[in-house]
Amino acid sequence: MPKRSQQPFVSATFAMTVDGKVTTREFGPVDFTSLEDKLHLFRQRALSDAVMIGHSTLKRDNVRLGLPAELVEERIKRGQTKAPLRVIVSNEGKIDNQLKIFQSDPAKAGPIVIFSTKRMPREIQTALHEKNATLHLSESKDVDLVELLRILRRDYKVRRIACEGGPILFRSLLKLRLVDELSLTIARYLFGGADAPTLTSLSKEFLPASVHCVMTDMRVVGDECFLTYRIKSRR
Repeated sequence: MPKRSQQPFVSATFAMTVDGKVTTREFGPVDFTSLEDKLHLFRQRALSDAVMIGHSTLKRDNVRLGLPAELVEERIKRGQTKAPLRVIVSNEGKIDNQLKIFQSDPAKAGPIVIFSTKRMPREIQTALHEKNATLHLSESKDVDLVELLRILRRDYKVRRIACEGGPILFRSLLKLRLVDELSLTIARYLFGGADAPTLTSLSKEFLPASVHCVMTDMRVVGDECFLTYRIKSRR
């Protein structure tokens, strides 16, 4: 594995129900957390040099990955850019250029960088270039996440990444031991059912090795619990 200094610090942010579900069995957009949790997500995003999201989650939630004006001001005061780099990960590359993220001004909301493979259709490549997105397309079947982190550190000077899911991307990062921190909100609902994904997706397989989490912070706001874990044994 590459040395830690060659790759950014990866902090994943998730919210889940009391029974561990991050969305419904239909994988539809779900709004089950409070305003405080949404602000928490924005704060994590604002602290980072890049925000990373899997294409399936981006398509489902259709978010711009932007920041409120007050957090933009705080970033500028800290000597950061106005907004973090916005990173999309997609193995097949079948990305709709009409998603909201492509309707925002990169100069204000942050540049868009897409990591995909040569499986991305030519017409989609052209359409995304027209939206001022930068493409990194690999020859492999799936995106090489180790190489992705190396490129972000080397070419974009990214030191900290806020990973906002989804579960499939998070699981893939965990399997490679590329996650440093997990910020987890436990909301006040129970969804039930075996077909709604958990943090590590719907896979019935165990991870190659158990992941040891060390709690570093806990706070309760209303009916929600905000937990921060350090992930041990990275690389």
